Amino acid sequence: MKHLLTILPLSLGLIALTPANLPLERFEISQLGTSTGYDERLLTDKKTLLQAIDHSLRYLNSQAAIRAYQNYPIPEITRQRVHRSLVRFRELVQNSPTPAALQKAVKKEFIWYRSLGNDSQGNVKFTGYFQPIYQASRQKNAEYKYPLYRRPANFSRWSKPHPARVELEGKDGLLGENSRLSGYELVWLKDRLEAYLVHVQGSAKLRLPNGQIMSIGFDGNTEHPYTSLGKEMIADGIFPAEGLTLPMVLDFLRNNPEQLKNYIPRNNRFIFFRETHGAPATGSIGVPVLPERSIATDKSIFPPGALAVIETEIPQGNLNKKLVSRYVLDQDTGSAIKGTGRVDIFMGTGKNAGERAGLINTPGQLYYLLLRE
Repeated sequence: MKHLLTILPLSLGLIALTPANLPLERFEISQLGTSTGYDERLLTDKKTLLQAIDHSLRYLNSQAAIRAYQNYPIPEITRQRVHRSLVRFRELVQNSPTPAALQKAVKKEFIWYRSLGNDSQGNVKFTGYFQPIYQASRQKNAEYKYPLYRRPANFSRWSKPHPARVELEGKDGLLGENSRLSGYELVWLKDRLEAYLVHVQGSAKLRLPNGQIMSIGFDGNTEHPYTSLGKEMIADGIFPAEGLTLPMVLDFLRNNPEQLKNYIPRNNRFIFFRETHGAPATGSIGVPVLPERSIATDKSIFPPGALAVIETEIPQGNLNKKLVSRYVLDQDTGSAIKGTGRVDIFMGTGKNAGERAGLINTPGQLYYLLLRE
């Protein structure tokens, strides 16, 4: 299964790296492709990019950013330099009349650092994530019976290892009063698969029976590793190892609903939620994530809030894939996004965003941009 990212709090602990295994390497401008840094979306989406830059600038002025950059393993990548880079890039975005003009200026003024990727040759696997919109109710009834839970008040005192998913919600998701989470129900959904997908995405907008929209977001998780249901299906021989997408997994589960009891309990990472009162989907560095301008990476090795360029195929509104180069901000992370070879792209909110996100399972390159000193 193509992993759709859970929006998780930022861990400030950086892994120990040596010069031999640093996550980024300086990349010569002359080796960049002619389309790298040519972002045609600027013609229609400059406002969103400027908003994403401002979100990162706000983060970089925070105490959380100061702590995060204290021990960053690449000496020339500092919080102050990342901040200066964003300030200058913002000026260039505002003043460049065309994507080509911005591309030329960025190649002239910035040093490019390429991720080593999953093979030390710069090849990165890209996936997508989104914020779903589902029907839900604040009251349980015969129609709405699959709960999402608040974080228990005594959760910090739970003994470890934490309970498995099946111990908290049962094989069918209906453990109810027999669960230690009884009384912590936040909202109920109609469909078990949709309830599980909210766990995977980490946030959602929920349409209540009275027509109001309720927004919920991540508020903690049990300390179990994330298990991809898609990978489990590959291991079981249901799908080949290559080319699996989220729509394929969802179609299988909807056509074989008896398999929900088999596969959902295999992911023991259990997510708790809180009502966010209309706040937008928020990334691990505490700022809103924006469609096709926010990415999630492994924050133990990549610089939080920094400016980056991604090159990969992204489905367009008609779901046809197109090779694109995008300026993005590194503003999120996730339980399945580990190492130098994984990036998740936030695709937005709702059905079309979900369809597009589900089709992203493609190779590409990731570059970070720092202003020349």
